Amino acid sequence: MTLDEILDQIWALPEESKQELKKHMVQINLPKGYNLMSIDKVETSFYFIKKGIVRAYVLQDGNEITFWFGKEGNTIISMRSYVENKPGYENIELLEPCELYEVKIESLRKLYKENIHIANWGRRMAEQELIKTEERLISRQVRAAGERYKDLMKQHPEFLQRIQLGYIASYLGITQVSLSRIRAEIK
Repeated sequence: MTLDEILDQIWALPEESKQELKKHMVQINLPKGYNLMSIDKVETSFYFIKKGIVRAYVLQDGNEITFWFGKEGNTIISMRSYVENKPGYENIELLEPCELYEVKIESLRKLYKENIHIANWGRRMAEQELIKTEERLISRQVRAAGERYKDLMKQHPEFLQRIQLGYIASYLGITQVSLSRIRAEIK
């Protein structure tokens, strides 16, 4: 995805504002397995995925619990660092080599003060991230693992091709054996 496509899917900025925002972004390339964000660390940047797949996870009793996957066009952000300038809750690992657009949070805060269009764009970005978080929470609370797997197949079929099954099982809150049963039932 191009940077323009990613920015426009959040909020259509006037061209002058978009160009100003883009001046503060850099493209970076990182390898598969790279840990982009770490739990208990204040993150000073956030990212947009141009190309690649990432996952967010936490550690619980020595196990990695995956709670989010990101793909092309998605935002990678530690909301706690972004909003409160405090350490985040999550680890972010790159599951493929990734091309990312990086923006420093400090630069963005300065732009928010100077440009109402960019401030509104930032508000819209945060609102979209909140909605995604709500949807994941509600789905996890009220839907069975089989239903969540079917939703994943329907909404993000590329995940099933690009993400190892152990991470998908963790995301669904089940074991790999249970995931195999669900997959067999669907076939």
